[in-house]
Order: sequence, then C-alpha cells, then structure tokens
Amino acid sequence: QVQFVESGGGIVQAGGSVRLSCAASQSIFSRNTMGWYRQRSENRRELVATIDTDGTAKGDVALKGRVTISRDNDKNTVYLQMTGLNTEDTGIYYCNSVDNMGFPLHDWGQGTQVTVSS
Repeated sequence: QVQFVESGGGIVQAGGSVRLSCAASQSIFSRNTMGWYRQRSENRRELVATIDTDGTAKGDVALKGRVTISRDNDKNTVYLQMTGLNTEDTGIYYCNSVDNMGFPLHDWGQGTQVTVSS
C-alpha cells in the first residue's frame, strides 16, 4: 500500500526555488514527526528537515536557512520549500515519518526528482 506520494519536483534554474509536496496516509501523518530526505547522486539518503505534530520545524543547518518545512494536518500533507537552489541540491527528494533519532519509520515512496540547472 502506498503511504507517501511526493510531487512538485522538476528542472529548476540555479538560484530558483521549488515547493515539494508529500501526501501521506492519515494513520501515519497524524501521529508522527514528518521529515524530508534527499538522495544526491549515489550518496545515501540524508535528512533535510523535520516537523513535529505540533508544527515545530527543524532544518539541516548546512542548508543555511534555505529550506522551510510545513504541514497541513487537514490534508495529511507535508511541504518543503527550498530557495537559492544550486546544482548540489539536485537529487531525489523523499518524505517519511521520522523517529526521534531522525531515522525513517516506513517504506519509501517513489520520491520526486529535483534537477537544478546552472
């Protein structure tokens, strides 16, 4: 059964922005911290940002405030806004529910590809 459906990726010019969406199963979304991960090239997936059920958001400090994570509890959807994109942001972006150590709790969805062109 599909639990996460990511969308919103595409080809973006360097310096541009993108807003990604992830629709999650209600049973997962309502009870869990949600997170966005990305996989760049052949590297392992890395956690980009998380948001708790109460809306407390945390982002990877290495991204220097370029990411904003938000959630719509009525739509069971989590969003990731990224600005100031550069080619190093190219990758596949995934969402998942997250434990308190930042590890994913469920199987992955298909992800959404973001390609930043220079």
